[in-house]
Amino acid sequence: MTDSANRIAQVTLDEKTVIHRKGDVEHERAVAIADLLEQNSFAPKSGAAGPFNLHLGIAEERLVLDVRDGADRPLERVTLPLAPFRGLVKDYFLVCESYYSAVKTADPARIEAIDMGRRSLHNEGSELLRDNLADQVDIDFDTARRLFTLLCVLHIR
Repeated sequence: MTDSANRIAQVTLDEKTVIHRKGDVEHERAVAIADLLEQNSFAPKSGAAGPFNLHLGIAEERLVLDVRDGADRPLERVTLPLAPFRGLVKDYFLVCESYYSAVKTADPARIEAIDMGRRSLHNEGSELLRDNLADQVDIDFDTARRLFTLLCVLHIR
């Protein structure tokens, strides 16, 4: 069980840049948020105590994690440059498109092969996110996976 002080209790995505998302993307967003809220580990290196409300957004080519307390008062702001993620996110989107197309018509072996590639890219993005946050926030791998999904959702314009 996760320490209740080192966890995210609420997640909000900056929706200012969103026009319309496909059903598959909305589903991935909803699942990532539900799974993240069910179980996560999030401990700012500053020592701030949670549980936390986390507002995620993109501003000036940076991922912004606006960390707030339970009353939604600002605690700290963590920012990461998006440049290290750009190629990986692009590749991930391409593989996801292939996967969603394959699910409709391809044989199970082809679907499984594409899904393995999709999971591999997702894991790579999760580790990259975790590594880039390491100086500011301790997160476990599953939390990084769900946050990477949300980072990808924020990239869709």
